Amino acid sequence: MTDLGLITIGLVFLAYLWGSIPTAVIVCHTLDIPDPRKQGSGNPGTTNVLRIGSRKAAIFTLIGDAGKGILALLPAVLLQLPSSEQALCALAAVVGHLFPVFSSFRGGKGVATALGVCLCLFWPLALSQLFIWVIVAAFSRIASLASIACALITPIIVWIAAPPLFSVLLIISALLLFSHRNNIRNLLSGAEPRL
Repeated sequence: MTDLGLITIGLVFLAYLWGSIPTAVIVCHTLDIPDPRKQGSGNPGTTNVLRIGSRKAAIFTLIGDAGKGILALLPAVLLQLPSSEQALCALAAVVGHLFPVFSSFRGGKGVATALGVCLCLFWPLALSQLFIWVIVAAFSRIASLASIACALITPIIVWIAAPPLFSVLLIISALLLFSHRNNIRNLLSGAEPRL
């Protein structure tokens, strides 16, 4: 195996570890807020932290989760690795957030981390996702619906604007939809909580 191949494997593994960092748990512990895995929806993510904690804690969680997605990709970007290898790091970071080794493989929904990796991979996509999320959330007042809308629209945007990234971002979108499976059931039954 070439040195470049070993570097890629190492960076993918590092990206997974970055993604595994439980930002919400760290933020809540630091700000003396109950463990988000044991309160509210049980999800260690921005929305649940907002519900059980404070706006400040939610903002820190959002920045931390998106930031670890950026940091996970940064080495591959700085080394100018091919886009396919950068995309593997992106996938590893999101998988790390969803199935974190540091939290018994029970993580969050992955939306903010996916936004962070998309910002590195193809920033116009990240801006489009953010715009869609804000618009859907503003009209529906349902965070999960906004996240699901982003996951559904992302493959279409990528197919049109960045075809080389389509396969990996399709997988990421599918993982995000899977992580929202309970929210989808609640939406269909009219039981999903609003912001």
